Amino acid sequence: MEREERIQILTDLIKINSVNGNEIEVANYLHDLFKRHGIDSRVDAFGDHRANLVADFGSGEPVLGITGHMDTVALSDLSEWHHQPLAAEIDGDKLYGRGAADMKSGLAAQVIALIELNEAGKINGHVRFIATAGEEYGTPGANRLEAAGIAKDLSALLVGEPTGGNVVYAHSGSYNYRITSVGKSVHSSAPERGINALEGLVDYCVDERTLFDDAKDDPYLGQVKHSVTIIKGGDQVNTIPDSAELRGNIRPTRTFNNDQVTARIKAEVAKLNQQQKAQLHFEILNDWWPVASDPQSQFVQSVLSDARDAFASCEGHSTPELKTINGATDASVFVKHHQDLPVIVLGADEWSVAHQVDEFTTISSYLATIQTYKQVIQHFFK
Repeated sequence: MEREERIQILTDLIKINSVNGNEIEVANYLHDLFKRHGIDSRVDAFGDHRANLVADFGSGEPVLGITGHMDTVALSDLSEWHHQPLAAEIDGDKLYGRGAADMKSGLAAQVIALIELNEAGKINGHVRFIATAGEEYGTPGANRLEAAGIAKDLSALLVGEPTGGNVVYAHSGSYNYRITSVGKSVHSSAPERGINALEGLVDYCVDERTLFDDAKDDPYLGQVKHSVTIIKGGDQVNTIPDSAELRGNIRPTRTFNNDQVTARIKAEVAKLNQQQKAQLHFEILNDWWPVASDPQSQFVQSVLSDARDAFASCEGHSTPELKTINGATDASVFVKHHQDLPVIVLGADEWSVAHQVDEFTTISSYLATIQTYKQVIQHFFK
């Protein structure tokens, strides 16, 4: 494709409002784009204007998965934007808009790389393109596809989230949970007649501070990060509350994974329920797994070499490096039953501009990312 067509595809995607939904419009756009270039794809529609899109190039094994999400976060206060979030305005090397960085630039770059390689007859293996719904909120699309077995035969996975060309070889999981406490409500003048639901949560919060102290550090991701982030309970100052809840977030690692986190919290809740009158109930809200690849593996080193070659002429961008992050991606879903799957996260520009007012990508990094993907796909099958 010519440079202008590559940029037009990205601007078209940004102009589609896919804030926490409406992925079906993005999926239909990509489906039509593939069709114009003689490529079959499948729109997996579900729910209210929600959809995934899948396209297979070639067949057999190994299978290289390439994935990106079609939704964006909310637009936020429009009055704070200097460039309207759905206008896809270009100012010099910057292309502004919601999703410009996270991650319609990566999504467009993946699609363009596949189209160009396919037309040149340079896909010498099996590539599966997976565009998902709802990565920013709940991952319903990835969960739906994972349950259908989309990732069970993958040999490696490339995720197009924004990294500034850096090669992210590991990221933590993200685990959200809720603990509810059930007590007995009475007037606060006679608290001994009731059961204060807050006390059970307070005891848990105190123990939570050291609950994972013995978890071994992960060689790539370090310590398990954990916090209690929300506490709710009580309606009136002179009434003993009969219900309360807290929510917490944990960043599991490959060394101390989601199943181990679950077992640890369950054991703590069981212990407290034996010690106190208020009864605690534990519930997992979200269960995204960590991913990690050996940074010295041939796959990671090959991708790093490709990124450095492609970004070498990208003025204003530093040389790509190996990185880890604490954020989660759709890969956290796809590795749930395939935990040894090698995963790389690589895309245009930086995480720091994602979700921000005046979010942008640079055109130079977007074009370099297309070239990177083309090289990665070709080298994977050599």
